[in-house]
Amino acid sequence: MGPSGSAGRPGRRGRRRWTLRTRLVVSAVALIAVVGAVISTVTAIALHSYLQGKLDGQLFDAIVRAELPRPHDPQRNEGLEFVAMPGQPFGSVGSRVAPDGTLGAGARVNRSQSRTPSERLTSLSGEQLAALASVPRDAKPHTRHLPRLGSYRVQYAGDGALVFGMPLNEVNDTVGRLVLIECCVTGSGLAAAGIAGSAMVGIALRPLRRVAATATRVSELPLHQGEVALHVRVPLAEADARTEVGQVGAALNRMLGHVGSALSARQESETRVRRFVADASHELRTPLASIRGYAELTRRGQERPGPETRHALGRIESEAERMTGLVEDLLLLARLDAGRPLSYHTVDLAPLVVDALSDARAAGPGHRWRLELPDADAPALVRGDTDRLQQILVNLLANARTHTPEGTTVTARVRARSTQRAGGIVRLEVQDDGPGIPGALLPHVFERFARGDASRSRSAGGGTGGSTGLGLAIVQAVVAAHDGTVEVASVPGRTVFTVTLPAAGEGAGGGAQGGGDGARATGARPGPPSSHSRRTASPHGGDRPIGERRDHDDAIADPDATGFPAAT
Repeated sequence: MGPSGSAGRPGRRGRRRWTLRTRLVVSAVALIAVVGAVISTVTAIALHSYLQGKLDGQLFDAIVRAELPRPHDPQRNEGLEFVAMPGQPFGSVGSRVAPDGTLGAGARVNRSQSRTPSERLTSLSGEQLAALASVPRDAKPHTRHLPRLGSYRVQYAGDGALVFGMPLNEVNDTVGRLVLIECCVTGSGLAAAGIAGSAMVGIALRPLRRVAATATRVSELPLHQGEVALHVRVPLAEADARTEVGQVGAALNRMLGHVGSALSARQESETRVRRFVADASHELRTPLASIRGYAELTRRGQERPGPETRHALGRIESEAERMTGLVEDLLLLARLDAGRPLSYHTVDLAPLVVDALSDARAAGPGHRWRLELPDADAPALVRGDTDRLQQILVNLLANARTHTPEGTTVTARVRARSTQRAGGIVRLEVQDDGPGIPGALLPHVFERFARGDASRSRSAGGGTGGSTGLGLAIVQAVVAAHDGTVEVASVPGRTVFTVTLPAAGEGAGGGAQGGGDGARATGARPGPPSSHSRRTASPHGGDRPIGERRDHDDAIADPDATGFPAAT
């Protein structure tokens, strides 16, 4: 729940919130659209049925009028004047049925204003007569499409003597206009509903957004380190259990209360453990030093012990030394965890690397050691604690020596470069061409007591040394105390530990350690490390604390005896 994982979350939360808002608005608008479509469809169908029924009534009346007796028109059963009777709409069609059952000539009412019925009629074509002839003769209205005239409601008379039809154009036009009006009104209503719904949903989701903002603040708290204080809560206005959002806020508050209690209990437990480790480490230093001193005193006493006794005393000294290194490492980690201040001053990393690599070469003569330093006009100056920085170098070099076979080339590289920030950065790299770190172990190499498998462990040669698993944890803790970063990249044949530290400001070289200029020359052999800066690499894993020297004569070789090549 740390800040490292929250960089991209606001955007994702915004997209989720906008998606929820959009879904609600779209759902409401879709529901309104469905309701509007149903209403419009039912209205259009009802209107169409009503107008068509009214037209069918007019059609029936026209047929009735056509069948009425006319004493002054003895040929009424032969002519087509009934089609142009007064009151008939324009476009009406009709025809007489011949005695053989076929349709004779047909006529259509045109738009002529003449009083003579024959002049207001236009003859029908054969296709149009065929369409009329296809109508069932059941004295009921039917819809037929007459070529080049459109849709008609057509009906035969009860006695089948004539057929009459009226156009559906006005009905269809009226229904079409109604559908168009309904579409425009529905579209405008949907747009207004969408705008109003979006505003209403936004207002309704505002308390939920405040609850989400509270959860966001909690997710950005550094709960994974340091003192834990989880005081963030959802405001009481959004924690009212009478509303749905309030129930969510109240549940979140209860959850945060439980999490805060658990974190406080965890922090208290970790504090007790750290205090115990620090106290135990501090108390164990004195008895371990006494055991080593008495063992060495006994071995060097006037009485000559036997071979078995000498071997036992040697083992006691070796194990006591190993235990001392472990205790010192635990004590250092406890102090760093407690935030003990370091002694900061301007330090040149070049002479520190020279000293550390000289000690590492003496402890691991079977490895090939290489050195690569920046030019003399670009010193690698940092602000830090000299002893702690030296311990970073010792631990990284000892890690490469301990976990790679003999014959491996180990390169220590220092690079200083400027950035947009004042002072730039200084990068320290320790690279080896060993078998690499297993992929499963790589994410955990900086954890305490993390150990590699046999593929990266060299033979101890019968020695008693072994890695304590705290060296890289100390490196990470010290680098973090210097506001730097440490990374590792490993593949078979190439493993690189990279330490990046902020460089010291320009002109702050008064506190830099000297002795580094000669070491920068390509191919130059490093001189003997100065007495104040010599550090030793522990043969049991490289985690020997800074400031402690070896007491054995054969523990370190003279760095003047042989040098190491500078990388080209």
